[in-house]
Amino acid sequence: MKLKVLWVGKSRDQWVRDAIDEYAGRIRRYMPLDLVDIRDEKGAEAEEMRRRECGRLEKQIPPNATLILLDERGEQMDSPALAAFVGKQRDSGVSELIFVIGGAYGFSEEFRRRGRLLSLSRMTFTHQMVRPFLLEQIYRAFTILNGEPYHH
Repeated sequence: MKLKVLWVGKSRDQWVRDAIDEYAGRIRRYMPLDLVDIRDEKGAEAEEMRRRECGRLEKQIPPNATLILLDERGEQMDSPALAAFVGKQRDSGVSELIFVIGGAYGFSEEFRRRGRLLSLSRMTFTHQMVRPFLLEQIYRAFTILNGEPYHH
């Protein structure tokens, strides 16, 4: 299985980029990982921004991929449940598992119907902060799946 994380906009802050690099390196010990920045939209109404950004995201998603969209209205799961989900995808022969972090206004309704919705928390985080949080949880999932002591 290949793992891909798509997000809208660039990671601006150095501490965010450092955390992304740290956890991406850890994840790559377990599985190939591709991180993709999608250009964000500026100067349009919110719905138009969502439509354009989701169109760009769509181009990065092969038809056979399993798609997980980070969304505040999504399902919440603890770390062992996320690990079980990732392990099930891996073990069932899914070729590509893709996590997507949308832009400032989220996803269009049409795009939201394409994947499984996942919420990291009921709290609101910046789109910048969610990037390392998601990668840390993916790394934690692999350590759980491998019986390593990181998660305790």
